[in-house]
Amino acid sequence: MRKQKKQVVLENILVQDYAAEGKSLARADGKVIFIEGAVPGDLVDVLLYKNKADWAEGRVTKTHTYSPDRVNPFCTHFGVCGGCQWQMLPYEKQLFYKQKQVSDNLSRIGKVLLPPVSPIIGADQTTQYRNKLEYTFATGKFIPTEEFRRMKAEGIHPGGLPGAAGFHVRGFFDKVVEIDTCHLQDEPTNLIRKAVAQFAITHTMPFYDTRLHRGWLRNMFVRNTTTGEWMINIVVGYEAEDVMKKLLDQLLATFPQITTLLYTINTKKNDSLFALEPQVYYGKGFIVEKLEDFSFMIGPKSFFQTNTRQAEKLYNVTREYAELNGTQVVYDLYCGTGSIGIYVSKLAKKIVGVEVVEEAIMDAQKNADLNNIPHASFFTGDVIDICDDAFFDANGRPDTVITDPPRAGMHEKLVKKLLTIAAPTLVYVSCNPATQARDLAMLDEKYSVEKIQPVDMFPHTLHIENVVQLKLRYDRI
Repeated sequence: MRKQKKQVVLENILVQDYAAEGKSLARADGKVIFIEGAVPGDLVDVLLYKNKADWAEGRVTKTHTYSPDRVNPFCTHFGVCGGCQWQMLPYEKQLFYKQKQVSDNLSRIGKVLLPPVSPIIGADQTTQYRNKLEYTFATGKFIPTEEFRRMKAEGIHPGGLPGAAGFHVRGFFDKVVEIDTCHLQDEPTNLIRKAVAQFAITHTMPFYDTRLHRGWLRNMFVRNTTTGEWMINIVVGYEAEDVMKKLLDQLLATFPQITTLLYTINTKKNDSLFALEPQVYYGKGFIVEKLEDFSFMIGPKSFFQTNTRQAEKLYNVTREYAELNGTQVVYDLYCGTGSIGIYVSKLAKKIVGVEVVEEAIMDAQKNADLNNIPHASFFTGDVIDICDDAFFDANGRPDTVITDPPRAGMHEKLVKKLLTIAAPTLVYVSCNPATQARDLAMLDEKYSVEKIQPVDMFPHTLHIENVVQLKLRYDRI
């Protein structure tokens, strides 16, 4: 038999700082301890689940004294659904630690010469700021320990429950937290979710079983705009035409705010909408959002920044860092549906967007046409493959490159391509300062970092956006 490792509990540990990915940091027994569920200033006991020679990871088992920086979370689901990890911190402290996260990552990982980091741009609205939420309906309802004990004492069997309508529990693919009120999106988002769940229960239509891959009601996507439009997409596991029609008609009768209503049949094992075709039941099939005086069509599968008000601030910084005067050819890499390129287009001679997702490029071109921007062109493909001499001859070599990659950052081959292209100005928009710092270290071969601006897009979460301006070092070409 394999011998079980002895559990190690460190007692009376003073939490000193925040580290990456929302974990706190302490020092004990000559090593660094990364801790889940703590705030700097807490005095805690920590159960270690990873224990190395000079570092360890663990979670709080007991809090002796709480940090004076703590506040009461405003959401009753805090700590369970995993959506807002920092609600126990006042917003000004969240901004402090996010700014520090950017500075620490760029200096420790990037190891390049850096200018001072500009003060973080916070959000004016810290709740109901999301324009997109995805709800999950599942038979696997997550039941906290205390509630489970109460149900057991009252003779209630969890298996008799219809399931849960809400969000996945962090770390569990098959468990969903039953949400009463989510504060991340305006009403009637919660009312619509509850109405859909109740309809399925009333009509004995089963919630989806993630483990067995069967059931009818799977997901619901809710998107809204600052212009007052609402898009609902109901995702089900199989066709049930009569029942679906009743549900959709009921939603339209109950919620006149809905401007576009769709449904999608997903027989796959995963929840991705990729390769699926949402069906329009009511409305034009898309909604229109505004950034400044630009309009953007958003379909059920379109990517768009999920915090519209902060997106304007983020794009303002990007446009400022691009330093355009009407003479530049601007390449917008990872352009998605073209929002950044379109946002800076008035100050550019030409916009060239590149993106690997063909549907996103189609949306980008529609958005350029919608805003009457004839000097914007969008191309499907990988920058590494398509940006050759023939492409430059046809579209012009870039004077300015704007890149907005996913959390994984840029592929090393793309960084090398950018070094070869050697555009005078490079603006790097990142949702992950750690991978951004890694890429800056490679770009240091020809570029210097001139400006750094963090922007908080997601209050009460550990996520942070950061914009960096780089200039070509002509002595290194």
